[in-house]
Parts: sequence; structure tokens; C-alpha cells
Amino acid sequence: MRISAPALAAGLLAGFVGFASSFAVVLQGLRAMGASPAQAASGLMVLSIAMGLCGILLSLWRRLPISVAWSTPGAALLAASAAPAGGFAEAVGAFLLTGALIVLAGLWKPLGRAVAAIPPPLANAMLAGVLLGLCLAPVRAVAEAPAMGLAIFAAWAVVGRLNRLLAVPAAVLVALGLIGATVELPPGLLAAAGPAPVWVTPAFSPSAMLGIALPLFLVTMASQNIPGMAVLNANGYRPAPGPLFTVTGLFTLLGAPLGGHAVNLAAITAALCASPEAEPDPARRWQAAVVAGVVYVGFGLLAGTATAFVGAAPPILIQAVAGLALLGAFGAALQGALMAPEGREAAVICFLVTASGLTVAGISGAFWGLLAGGGMLVLRRG
Repeated sequence: MRISAPALAAGLLAGFVGFASSFAVVLQGLRAMGASPAQAASGLMVLSIAMGLCGILLSLWRRLPISVAWSTPGAALLAASAAPAGGFAEAVGAFLLTGALIVLAGLWKPLGRAVAAIPPPLANAMLAGVLLGLCLAPVRAVAEAPAMGLAIFAAWAVVGRLNRLLAVPAAVLVALGLIGATVELPPGLLAAAGPAPVWVTPAFSPSAMLGIALPLFLVTMASQNIPGMAVLNANGYRPAPGPLFTVTGLFTLLGAPLGGHAVNLAAITAALCASPEAEPDPARRWQAAVVAGVVYVGFGLLAGTATAFVGAAPPILIQAVAGLALLGAFGAALQGALMAPEGREAAVICFLVTASGLTVAGISGAFWGLLAGGGMLVLRRG
């Protein structure tokens, strides 16, 4: 198989952007769920390898540029939620249920249609509420560490003026440089490049099912899988969504016991691989997605170094990079939540309850926000 130069370049860029732009969010989410450093490294590794292999499999199978990513909004949801009472084992049980629900959405059309039928203002409001806390982190970083916080923000802003896709990777590189220059790094950092997979025996609880699994499933479907299909359709590709959802759900199930929260269809990197810039011939653009998958697998083998480096850094700097990575998603979600006047009040309530961090009976605010917003919507329409 001869890969064209444009497809190779697009695939390399997609793989780099996809990993560098949000790996800090993933680590933040796993640690918030109670994962130890070794478990977080294992989760990052399995997610990167899973999305790489899944993207390669689907692209070769369908001969389409099908890009796969980890659920960045899902990781942000985890970062904004309280750790379950039973620790990371209960979170892993929720990850397994999320994978099972994604598989079911692919196999059973009524469930997929039910998710698609969630009013967009509510889905966007829930996502915006989840993202708000992390998106405030760059401001807190400037307040707590002005020189480093401003340097990271300046890199993001200046590079973003030239190329928006490279803005967050540039901020990541500056943050890594600052960390390396000012923080005493652990010995043997490079030796930890390939982390050992850590098995976590799942535990199940009703609060984790409602507070983690259900919101994680909804945000992954509404913010990743459905937009991912839209990107493919916009570029002239119209595969049946069911089998794609099913395969990503199966990879989520396989990765969950090793700490991975969810993999799904990509949107931003899908646009990189499916556009004419990736390859003039639409029938050969799948090569770009395959290259991106190989890059993800390579990054997965370096997950130990990434985790150790992040673990040695001041948390506010990592949160700042994660927040910058999510600003675009936050803006789009907020716009989508408030666009329709008839659902605006319900969306605002959903947003506020979700962003409040409310936890009742161990169930996170994302669930209560969706419930409160949905109840207001029914009341107004009734």
C-alpha cells in the first residue's frame, strides 16, 4: 500500500493534534475519579492504543477516512465530577456500562434515535456546564503563576492566530518546556515511557451508574459520535452509523478494565482526514486516518512518560492547558444551548445545575442538570 504524501502529512498532523490537544484533560479526568498514577498511565495508554487500532480497523474495513478519538468531553465530565464512594473501581464499572450502552445504541436503533432526540439546547447546556470549571483554569493559572500562565496563554493565542489547529499543541509544548525548566523531574522519566497495563476489577453502584455512566454515554454520543458522523456526511461519506458506534463501544468495553473511559468517532481530526486537503482523491483519504491511528498507537507507548511528566508539574499549569483545549468546545456548546429562544430558560437551568457541582446521593450534577432542564422544558411546553 503506497500512502500519498498529502495523506501522510494529514494523518501525522491529526495524530499529533488529537493526542497533544487533550491528553492532559484525560489524565485530569482519570485522577479525579480516584485513579492512582499507575492506573492513570494505564488508562491513557489503553485509550490511545484503542483509538488508534479502532481507527485503523474501521478505515481499512470501510475504506473510508473514519477517525476515532477518546471522549474529550467525557474526560472533562469526569474531571468535574466527584470521585465515586467506591473509588476508581466503581468508575471502571461505569466505563463498562458506557461501552455497553454505546454498543446497544449501535445495535438497537430506538436507543440511538432516543439519544439523537434529546433537545440540542439541553445536550449543549449540560456539556457547557461540565466544561465551565476547566475553562476557568487558564484564568486561575495567570492569577497563581503569572509568568508561566501568561506564557502558556500567549503561545496559544499567537499560534492560534496563524493556525487554530496548532494553538493547543503550542501551548502544550510551552507548558512542557516551563515544567522541565522549573520543576525537579522524577528520575528515570524516560524509562517509564511504556507503562504497564493495570487491571482494575470493576465494581458497580447505582450512584456511579446514574452519576457517571449515563452522563458519560450521553455526552459521548451527543458531542462526539453524532458530530463525527456529521463531519463524514459533510465530506461526502455516508456509512451506516450503527456498525461504527458498535465497534467503538466494543473497544470501550475492552479498554475499561485497564482504565480507559470511552473511545468514539472523532470530529475535529475527522475533518483533517476527510477533507480534500488530506488527499485529492476521495477514495484514498482513508489512508490519512490509518496514519493517524498508527501515530496514536505510538503515543500510547509513551503514555508512562507523559503521565510522570504531568504528575511532576504544578496542577494549575496542566489544568490551564486542559482549559485552553476545551475553550472551543465550551463556546460551541454555550452557543448551541442558547440559540433557540423557546428552550433558553430550560437550557440555562440545565447549565447552572450542571456547573454548580451539585452532588446528591453520590450522583453528579450532570445528571441533575439534565433532569432539571428537561423538567422545565416539559413544564413550559405543557
